[in-house]
Amino acid sequence: MARSPDPDPRGLVIAAPSSGAGKTLVTIGLLRALVQAGTSAASAKAGPDYIDPRFHEAASGRACFNLDGWAMREDLIVSLAHQCAGKCELMLIEGVMGLFDGAAGGGGSTADLAASLGLPVILVVDAKSQGQSAAAIVKGFADFRDDCRIAGVIFNRVASAGHGAIVTDAVKPLGIPVLGAVPEAQDIVVPSRHLGLVQASEHDGLEPFLDRAADLASDAVDLDALAAIAAPVASPAKETKSLPPLGQRIAIAQDEGFGFSYPHLLIAWQEAGAQILPFSPLADEAPEEAADTVYLPGGYPELHAGRLAANSTFLQGLERAAERGALIYGECGGFMTLGDYLIDAEGERHRMAGLLPLGTSFAERGLKLGYRRLSHAGALPWPKYMRGHEFHYSTLHWQGEADALFEAEDSKGKKLGEIGLRRDNVMGSYAHIIDMEVQP
Repeated sequence: MARSPDPDPRGLVIAAPSSGAGKTLVTIGLLRALVQAGTSAASAKAGPDYIDPRFHEAASGRACFNLDGWAMREDLIVSLAHQCAGKCELMLIEGVMGLFDGAAGGGGSTADLAASLGLPVILVVDAKSQGQSAAAIVKGFADFRDDCRIAGVIFNRVASAGHGAIVTDAVKPLGIPVLGAVPEAQDIVVPSRHLGLVQASEHDGLEPFLDRAADLASDAVDLDALAAIAAPVASPAKETKSLPPLGQRIAIAQDEGFGFSYPHLLIAWQEAGAQILPFSPLADEAPEEAADTVYLPGGYPELHAGRLAANSTFLQGLERAAERGALIYGECGGFMTLGDYLIDAEGERHRMAGLLPLGTSFAERGLKLGYRRLSHAGALPWPKYMRGHEFHYSTLHWQGEADALFEAEDSKGKKLGEIGLRRDNVMGSYAHIIDMEVQP
């Protein structure tokens, strides 16, 4: 189904009535199937998710950006969408949660994103244990908002050909095309843990898994009809800048323990002239001595706490970077690693870098989840006001004397007080920064 590139990049949104409908598996299956059919395809992921985009990238072979309707400025979203779509024939944007679900207090839904980009929506409906009632779901979602167009349906987890015919026939009177009916396939369920899916880099047999998903998609979905529904992605009205780089030579931790960094930020920093210097704490690598900044992003350090505690080259490298005055910044898992110790889920205590006075615990769990408005007093080379997201199960077991890094509010404007810590040039918090805040 290969075709000549359009003069304008084209895209569509893959959404669902709720989480758990299988839109991630459908999306990565479609991406791999399109590529196998000769169509250059790229993708984006709605919301702050770190894990799904890495599966997208493995399926398509192209970078996957996050497009966050709550945490990002609208002009940045348009710019990133156009940048992503402009490198391919078709861009798929996977939604987050249910189509109309967003942040507490409003905003940030997949429907908002589709409306702002002017893109049609393909609704993935879990048909398991349903017959004609599936049509009521499709009709309700199609009629709910005038600015969000349901342009096609893919039924998922269909029990048989007969079941697929029942749900497809039920939708026909609505005039919304059914693009396919994907059978239930328990052999390609992705293993999960406390923060969601296992990372793509940790998935045993990733390529066979992706090829199996592609086989399901190509057998069940009309890929030509899918591509024909896509609409042009609007060009940005003006040049839009992301957050400036943290430094000019940024050593960034990148491995299975520290995999939660946003590609749109790293690419923007490189475009601004910064040098990105990856290193692996799990391989006991120290940050480059030439780095003026060390960035420890989030991830799963708790799964590797004993190994990190024994990696003296890494820990001593952090200490040397702090002594020479490099900016050292950690987010979530990186923040925990900068502390004195980490207690794992079994209650075992592991020493960490000891650069910030805190200890964290997974033995005493407490979910913190939600968007954050953040402000700081000049500690970071970023605008004073920013937006981000927090999602973790660890708790602060102990905290010593140090300056707070941020003042925080949730998405409803409720003040959360001070979060994070700063001691001279070492700082961090549980928040993942996404974009700057637009101030009146």
